Amino acid sequence: MLKKTVLTFSFLAIFTTFYGFNARFADSSAGEDAGQKIRSAIDTQSLIKDDYVISVYDELFRSISEQEGNDWRLMSAIAYHESRFNAGITSRQGARGLMQIMPSVARQFDVPVEEVLKPETNVWLANKLFSKIVSTLRLPAGIPTRDRLSLVLASYNGGIGHVTDARRLACLHGEDPNSWEVVSRYLKLKAEPEYYQNEVVKCGRFTGSGQTLAYVNDVLGRYDTYCRMTVR
Repeated sequence: MLKKTVLTFSFLAIFTTFYGFNARFADSSAGEDAGQKIRSAIDTQSLIKDDYVISVYDELFRSISEQEGNDWRLMSAIAYHESRFNAGITSRQGARGLMQIMPSVARQFDVPVEEVLKPETNVWLANKLFSKIVSTLRLPAGIPTRDRLSLVLASYNGGIGHVTDARRLACLHGEDPNSWEVVSRYLKLKAEPEYYQNEVVKCGRFTGSGQTLAYVNDVLGRYDTYCRMTVR
């Protein structure tokens, strides 16, 4: 009973914060105010229910992610990895909130940094960044879903520049730039001068392949679990 009471108050806090969300965001796909788009996408009555499946933020993730065209369960899996659904944390590097959004990402989408800790703003920014990565990579339609998700998640974690470099190296060596197995191998090789000094490499040396590969595996594994737990 105590748990339900605490959760109810948590939802009410989100509800109150949500209606105080008045910052205007730049939206590359439309001139409509992004704050209004988020408000109109969410059924606020659902925010005070405690019949969640993944986290207390289920409805927030579902509403914002679906509006952006992303699977809310995948975005929830990212949130678990980034913050364990703790909306109030800030890392030593300055990453903030549920999705651990950096100030540079907020600036990229014209969002005031002080707004980033708000759950609805944080999730909105993560979805916008995820969608921008998808459009920038321009992956072919026929690529297997697992490879597609892995390449996007690797870009989300390690940087799209390093992933693009690895794909260029794959092409240079006559291998498939759309295969995660191939690209992950070249991400590892980007730590070696023979590879990162090649003229096709634009972002230099990459020493974070271990972290990025672990990130992809962890998020996809949790995403699989969340898909089994709930329907889209």
